[in-house]
Amino acid sequence: MLFFGFSFLLAALITPVIIFLYKKYGWVEDPQQMKHVKVTHKQPVPRGGGIVIFLAIVIASMLFLHVDKYLIAILISALLLAVTGFLDDVYDIHPVLRLGVGLLAALIVVGSGIGIAYVTNPFAHGVIRLDTLVYNFTAFGSQHSIWIFSDLLALFFIVWNMNIVNWSKGVDGQMPGFVAIALVFISFLSARFADDPSQFNTQALALICAGAFAGFLIWNYYPQKIMPGYGAGSLAGFFLAVLSILSGAKVATTIMVLAIPTADAIFTIGRRLAAGKSPFWGDRGHLHHKLMDVLGWGRRRIAAFYWITTLILGVLSLYLTSLGKVISFGIVLLSVFGFLIWAKIQTSKS
Repeated sequence: MLFFGFSFLLAALITPVIIFLYKKYGWVEDPQQMKHVKVTHKQPVPRGGGIVIFLAIVIASMLFLHVDKYLIAILISALLLAVTGFLDDVYDIHPVLRLGVGLLAALIVVGSGIGIAYVTNPFAHGVIRLDTLVYNFTAFGSQHSIWIFSDLLALFFIVWNMNIVNWSKGVDGQMPGFVAIALVFISFLSARFADDPSQFNTQALALICAGAFAGFLIWNYYPQKIMPGYGAGSLAGFFLAVLSILSGAKVATTIMVLAIPTADAIFTIGRRLAAGKSPFWGDRGHLHHKLMDVLGWGRRRIAAFYWITTLILGVLSLYLTSLGKVISFGIVLLSVFGFLIWAKIQTSKS
């Protein structure tokens, strides 16, 4: 618990400093000036969560983890996301630019050698190998290799998780809570699989990240004093994806633990495309919006819903087979889709 406790304390102490600086320079999101339908808060609140999460993780990592090329690549990518998050806090940069930066961050990690070599076959014994098709080339006087399917899946997996988690941070305490819980389960799983391509302690890094988000939650919980912003949201998805690859948890377990945000994201993308709208621009159609607008849930209840469902799915992920995880995810997917369709019908009636 040293890793968790240290990063927890760091984040809890750094956050009020960031709040003070953002308020001093007027870097706040004022709902009276930013009149966007997706906004749920009523008072001006600074963002800045990305800086808090990055500083807590990088300081703890430098103190406790063995530094190698994998950790360096991870932290460089995290720095890139934190800087982008800061610029978005101040200037509200275009979402397509943010997506491009996220892809670059994922490329840095995958380029260091972190990829998904295989996935468990849920319908039969064994695994599906993804590292059989290799492209070898020479650059800067040395030999390099690209595992086509392995690297492409890793790129998609990292970028996808950065975006879906970032979309699930609409109310106070929602995102940091379920992310901290998911990271704790990834740390459990990393102790059960000896599949780590790097030499540093993946379990320790997962606990460091979990502690950072839990420490930030103190200030983000209702009534929030600071919001995660794009920086913390993208870092959350980034670390969840990368750590699940390193731990051996791979795709199925992480998708299951993040089943609610994943189902919400799939429905949201389909809904926006069907309406002829860009999937990158925000609206008020996410699950947390519908829980608030249609069912009348408060912010604390919505946050607790995300925490509890993540906890339940995390516990199940420790015991279910791959096929069981696929079935469980399918049930969650249908449940979320069904509710969102019903909520849309109810909204159109009013």
